[in-house]
Amino acid sequence: MSEKKEFDRDSISNTLIVAVGLSLVCSVIVSSAAIVLKPVQEKNEEEFRQKIILDVAGLMEPGRNIEELFGAIEPRMVDLETGDYTDAVDPAEFDALLAASDSELGIAIPKDKDIAGIGRRAKYAPVYIVRKDARVDQVILPVYGKGLWSTMLGYLSVAPDGKTVSGFRFYAHAETPGLGDQIDKEPWLAQWPGKLLYDADNEPKLRVIKGTVPVDAPDADYMIDGLSGATLTANGVTGLVQYWTGSHGFGPYLKKYREDSINE
Repeated sequence: MSEKKEFDRDSISNTLIVAVGLSLVCSVIVSSAAIVLKPVQEKNEEEFRQKIILDVAGLMEPGRNIEELFGAIEPRMVDLETGDYTDAVDPAEFDALLAASDSELGIAIPKDKDIAGIGRRAKYAPVYIVRKDARVDQVILPVYGKGLWSTMLGYLSVAPDGKTVSGFRFYAHAETPGLGDQIDKEPWLAQWPGKLLYDADNEPKLRVIKGTVPVDAPDADYMIDGLSGATLTANGVTGLVQYWTGSHGFGPYLKKYREDSINE
């Protein structure tokens, strides 16, 4: 009769079994936590974007409920090719970055027009309308483009004339701390209100220059101070602003906005 082998807790096989078991348990815990926390994370991200939109619109009030304040803003979807409003998609459910890669909802940007360096864009885009005394006071456009290290995402607010900047803010980027991250600093952002987007031929002209804008420069209304030590970030900001206000971006919409036919 064979002897019964003694159980060896320190054997390699038992160690592997314990390790694999612990890995599986940890994986289940992490996956479950991610699933449970995802709705909370998405809600927080959406609330943060709403805060930035309210901020760029000049409507953010410290201590007030963000969702309540955002209720005064009217989201609409725009067909970027025609510049018309559309009900083809719901602005509350639409993700422009995901739609850009979709074969039906997105399109490739011709290389000669892709000055924002994004490759593709969605066929539709949300805009956020702010009214004052029942009249359009400003329209806020989501804009994004390639920065030094990642995609810079922000919002550009345009005055009722459809060509003057009311405000500008980024809500996501990975620009270099102390250099490119100047795009988040109030002194630099404070330059944007009042600047002009288009020249006399309605071509996008607003740009970030090298150095400081000369006070007596004839084109000062089309210039923003440069970012010291962050030329590529500055070029990226110029590219994304000119792309999204150009003919392949919100240009057709802003043309109708300027003509006031789209505000009725």
